[in-house]
Amino acid sequence: MIVGTAGHVDHGKTALIRQLTGIDTDRLKEEQARGLTIEAGFAYPEVEPGIELGFVDVPGHETFIHNMLAGSAGIDTVLLVVAADDGVMPQTVEHVQILQLLGLTRGMVALTKCDLVDAARRGEASREIEALLADTPFSGAVIHALSSRTGEGVPALRDALWTQAAGQRARPVWGAFRLAVDRVFTKAGAGLVVTGTALAGRVALGDEVRLLPSGRKARVRDLRRQNRESNQAHQGDRVALNLAGSGMERGVIKRGDWVVAETLDTPERQRLDIDLQLLDSAPALKHWSPVHIHLGVAHLTGRVALLEGQRLAPGKRMLGQLVLDSPVHACLGDRFVIRDHGGHVTLGGGVVLDGDPPRRGQRAPKRLAWLSALADVVAAGLPYDLQRSLQAALELRPDGLDLDAMARNANTDRAALASLVEALSGRVVMAQGGSRAFSHHAIESLERRIIETVAANHEREPSMPGTERERLGRQVMPDLPGTFFRPLVDGLLDSGQLERQGAFVSLPGHRATLDEADEALWQRLEPLIAATPFHPPRVRDMAASEGMDEERIRQVLTACARLGWLYQVRRDHFYLAPAVRELAGIARELAETHGAVRGAEFRDRIGTGRKLAIHLLEFFDRLGFTRRVRDDRIVLRADLWD
Repeated sequence: MIVGTAGHVDHGKTALIRQLTGIDTDRLKEEQARGLTIEAGFAYPEVEPGIELGFVDVPGHETFIHNMLAGSAGIDTVLLVVAADDGVMPQTVEHVQILQLLGLTRGMVALTKCDLVDAARRGEASREIEALLADTPFSGAVIHALSSRTGEGVPALRDALWTQAAGQRARPVWGAFRLAVDRVFTKAGAGLVVTGTALAGRVALGDEVRLLPSGRKARVRDLRRQNRESNQAHQGDRVALNLAGSGMERGVIKRGDWVVAETLDTPERQRLDIDLQLLDSAPALKHWSPVHIHLGVAHLTGRVALLEGQRLAPGKRMLGQLVLDSPVHACLGDRFVIRDHGGHVTLGGGVVLDGDPPRRGQRAPKRLAWLSALADVVAAGLPYDLQRSLQAALELRPDGLDLDAMARNANTDRAALASLVEALSGRVVMAQGGSRAFSHHAIESLERRIIETVAANHEREPSMPGTERERLGRQVMPDLPGTFFRPLVDGLLDSGQLERQGAFVSLPGHRATLDEADEALWQRLEPLIAATPFHPPRVRDMAASEGMDEERIRQVLTACARLGWLYQVRRDHFYLAPAVRELAGIARELAETHGAVRGAEFRDRIGTGRKLAIHLLEFFDRLGFTRRVRDDRIVLRADLWD
């Protein structure tokens, strides 16, 4: 169990920990000289075997408030320290607010310096504390009156803490390893050492890790957890890692950076979707307000974009987005606190909902509904009920949910998410290394729309053998990437609900035909083409003959070409299929006689001009029937028209 102290400067937090544990957490020379805690200090007293208890002595001075945020990560229980002579002070109030924003709910109170006041003042100070905590998760916390100087009341507080530690259940370990770095130093004979609180996962000696934002890889050469040598550490532990690898020196990583598992590929982004809570005491927050952000151990600057309005009233919640001045690593559930533009006043805080949000559609109703579902999941606490969030996501996303993106955001395994989808009777579609999840209803709806769209295309375009897949995807669901649409079509083909027609798909038994008007026009055009089969009239000539628009003639001839009645040699030259077969036969004869098809001889045999003869030979080249070798052609596929 990790106990975090909080309270106003000089209210005796460090002295109290020294009394409780015998350990001085003011480890830095500057801290000892100035008599206040600058960096968060840690103490791990000896308790009974099998019981782990640690204290985090966080700073109380306003100047170092962001260090308090860093030390608060991983705390199980809060020990609020209030001096009986001063009572509740401004930093006391601010610390309580911040601890709530960080999601801490358990705690007790140490009323210190009771040897300096009388019983009446003790009672008055206790009532101030009760009033402060009345509307917080710490309401009803036991107040221990004590004196670190005389030792009065300290044994009772120690017994309460030790008893709670004995009953502390191990917190669940979640996802891949993530450590927020709050201290970096070099140790003689060892090299680079980083310390921090493990926010997720496990790490062991010899593990490969990555440093963010640099992306450098390193190996864990030595490890300490809770200030003791260990072979491994896990979520919630205070960890020190001795890192080895090429270029591992102090400048490659700094406070606020991250050490993560090598497998964790969560991208760093400058936009984070959030659930934002504004404090009752804060002024109203306008859209696009500049703020200071404390996230993990990092102190950042940026702006708040509100997604559900232009103004957030004091004490209210709203979905929003942090737009940061520099990229940052974040996952679902990470806590943050925002302060005003000058960095002096705490405004509010909340949780990260999406560490890699889409660039467009942030305010779309379905997007906001999805973020609200994530906020509800986080509110339930770790381990997250991802099955419930998946259920909501699948209902909101008929075009499917990107499982890879969700796995990265939630810091969990894609295979585990896929299993949850299947448990919900959904379907996971794999394509090109990615995966997308659909609800059972969404799959049924998509398949029905595919079949209905193909049928509608048959009715509207009877001369088409079917619908091209890419076009079908654009018609059915343009937002769904084609890599995931194709497997859905393949499933319908495999089940016999659709048929392949070359590059097209059609309903079973569909055969392309001309409608009545096109058929009537074709009956008039066919004799014109057949009259001079090796030199048919151009489209413009037939249009003039029929007194019709060229495009109308070209449309019908193209439809006939799809039916196999014609071949389109060039844009305005259409040949009857029997004529093309006869021309191919002539080319074969010339090749057999002379070893190759020469343009002049081919021209003479078919009785056309040289230009048209060359167009025909180039058409044969495109089909793969012939191949040009210098000025001649050789026949590659003699059986193409057999």
